[in-house]
Amino acid sequence: MTSAHQVRVAPRRKLSAQIAETLRAQLLAGDIAPGQQLPTESKLTESFGVSRTVVREALAALAADGLVEARQGAGVFAANHPASTVGSFAAEMGSRVSAAINVLEVRLAIEVESAALAAARRNPSQLASIQEAFFEFERLLRLGQSTGSADFAFHRAIAAATNNPYYVEMLDALGERAIPCDVATPFSTELAFNPEYQAVLQREHLAILDAIAAGDAAGARDAMRRHLGASLERYGTRLHERTAHYPSAATEEA
Repeated sequence: MTSAHQVRVAPRRKLSAQIAETLRAQLLAGDIAPGQQLPTESKLTESFGVSRTVVREALAALAADGLVEARQGAGVFAANHPASTVGSFAAEMGSRVSAAINVLEVRLAIEVESAALAAARRNPSQLASIQEAFFEFERLLRLGQSTGSADFAFHRAIAAATNNPYYVEMLDALGERAIPCDVATPFSTELAFNPEYQAVLQREHLAILDAIAAGDAAGARDAMRRHLGASLERYGTRLHERTAHYPSAATEEA
């Protein structure tokens, strides 16, 4: 099996892929609303410090994913894609811990198999993308910053490595709200900045990454199931702890 040291050696992604990922996150988060025009090529070139060719490659990748559309003579606009509708719903539900638990159940149904397919089908570039998201999670963890964006990028990169676009579409539909500790409640904010909790997640991520790198489909499937199942259990336990101090009905009657 590939060692953890070997797994951590990864080439850097193309600049266009990095820019596409940044813009994709903004689109899925609603920072760029459906129908809204994106900055011009000139402004994007200046903002990212890259050439027009790199920007055009990034926009082409987003267009291929159905996230943006070019309008002749008008520019590039955020598309009205299915993820927008589901993402809006998730935003409305996001402040409820119960919604996070529901989302985790959906992710279990989707991502366990996507991990196995990624192990069987991934190419070197796709493995590098998974690794880079893993590294970014580690960097943010060491800085004491929220790891939610890197967490989502890690799982999305695995979905992309299945080479089945519908896995990516389903995860994009959930958006970054798929990451429970990014749910906007004081309870989940506590988890987002809890280094011990985040370190446990990263160890679980490493088990998934090692299995995918080794081409071990069964191992990847099991590692993803353990990861999401443990997250579901942890969230349920913490939710129970919030109500444990309230007196039971039997105590009140006594």
